[in-house]
Amino acid sequence: MSAETTAAGHAVHVPATLEEFMLHALAMERDAIERYTDFADQMETHNNRDVAAMFRTMAGYETKHAQEIMDQMGWKEPPVLALQGVRWARFDSPEAPSIDSVHYLMQPWHALQLALAAEQRAEAFFGELAAVATNDEVRAKALELQAEEAEHVELVKAWMAKVPQPEGDWENDPDPPRYID
Repeated sequence: MSAETTAAGHAVHVPATLEEFMLHALAMERDAIERYTDFADQMETHNNRDVAAMFRTMAGYETKHAQEIMDQMGWKEPPVLALQGVRWARFDSPEAPSIDSVHYLMQPWHALQLALAAEQRAEAFFGELAAVATNDEVRAKALELQAEEAEHVELVKAWMAKVPQPEGDWENDPDPPRYID
């Protein structure tokens, strides 16, 4: 795998083969599944069941995407050893929302904002990768996945249009937790 700098100035690690590329795509989906599941667990801990359900739904979508990659590659089990070697230019994979981006009082609209940003990052990632790929199979698959992520962006935007945007004081807790020394 080589590193290239895109027109946007990002360092992108360019997979040399289609299999290596699909390992990265699978790792990206698995990271998103894990993060959305963690967020759902956090929201359930805080009795924020609506947002927990939203995050579980997002984890379900990412699970379907991961399974599609597995099926396309003919993998019966995720190639665990290869997945452990996947590294990202930033701390998280492009499609995983930041671990510190949740608030225990957030509402479904906020969860969708996180999903929208993640899908937009994934779309940009695949576009940047396609622009610098030297392998025609990798370039073609990157463009295909970029188009899929663009569809996901539009789906999340449509979903957001159906969810009320919270008031400006949504994070104010009338009964905040108290810490006793």
